[in-house]
Amino acid sequence: MSKLFTISPSPHVHSDESVNKIMYSVILALAPAFVWSVVMFGLYSVRVTLLAVAACMAFEFLIQKYILRTKPQIADGSAALTGVLLAFNVPSSIPSWMLIAGALVAIGIAKMPYGGLGNNPFNPALVGRVFMLISFPVQMTSWPAVNASGVDAVTTATPLAILKEGVKNGQPVVEIFKNLPTNADLFLGNMSGSLGEISVLALLIGGIFMLVRKIITWHIPVSVLLSAAVFSGIFWLINPAQYADPIFHLMTGGLILGAFFMATDMVTSPMNPRAQLIFGAGIGILTILIRVWGAYPEGVSFAILIMNAVVPLLNRFVKPKRFGEVKIQSNKG
Repeated sequence: MSKLFTISPSPHVHSDESVNKIMYSVILALAPAFVWSVVMFGLYSVRVTLLAVAACMAFEFLIQKYILRTKPQIADGSAALTGVLLAFNVPSSIPSWMLIAGALVAIGIAKMPYGGLGNNPFNPALVGRVFMLISFPVQMTSWPAVNASGVDAVTTATPLAILKEGVKNGQPVVEIFKNLPTNADLFLGNMSGSLGEISVLALLIGGIFMLVRKIITWHIPVSVLLSAAVFSGIFWLINPAQYADPIFHLMTGGLILGAFFMATDMVTSPMNPRAQLIFGAGIGILTILIRVWGAYPEGVSFAILIMNAVVPLLNRFVKPKRFGEVKIQSNKG
């Protein structure tokens, strides 16, 4: 009996990673995009980001301490990350009270009622963003021109909005593209838009950092971008006069931000690689469908939230092979 083999409870595999490390690493990965937004929109980018972070952390603290009666855990970085992502999905000119309302919805409706971190079925920042888009459509679609100063600065439409309006008015895509930023401008970030969508280069730097650090895997970002490129490419090949090319779709809107930083959220994405590929493909296809036929020029936020709802089904029915499973062949016949 002295040699009895005893197995302790799980987990049996340990890692140096922690919630705090992961959350703050993602925030660090967003730093290049934040710096570029400051270059383009000035201190208003700082105002929006700091206010969103402070509001999300404050609401989480108050809910945990006075409503749930639990020990506040705002130091884990999850509320701060939600605030950064929320700020990255709004114009730099958004009124402060609207941003605070969005933070309240993100934390108070999309996260804490489900039990807090690790239990929310939908990405909190995207829920807050969609709430603001539906409730305040004018302010959420008024984009300050790059290098503009002040909330009274000249506003302009995003490339996706210009494309959608032009197609709606019957203009050929070739003519519309004459009034749009070049691919180089889109890649570097010389265009209007939200804080987190104006520079593909800055977002890719952060995305590669997370891949190298193994904070995320390649499955979701690659499947999102590849499916969006293939699906938009089919439309473009069918009728290039009415539909934009895949490169334009990849470098505009929040597709890069969504693919690397929002769809990869560990809580609201599938657990195994095959399910992640299906999840990402669904986001890419839905994004293009909404962009082409939907009422809004952008569709990433809606696509991710829709696929968030499908995650429980993917986790249940798309499972990896069990360790040690042996296929039994019948000897009949």
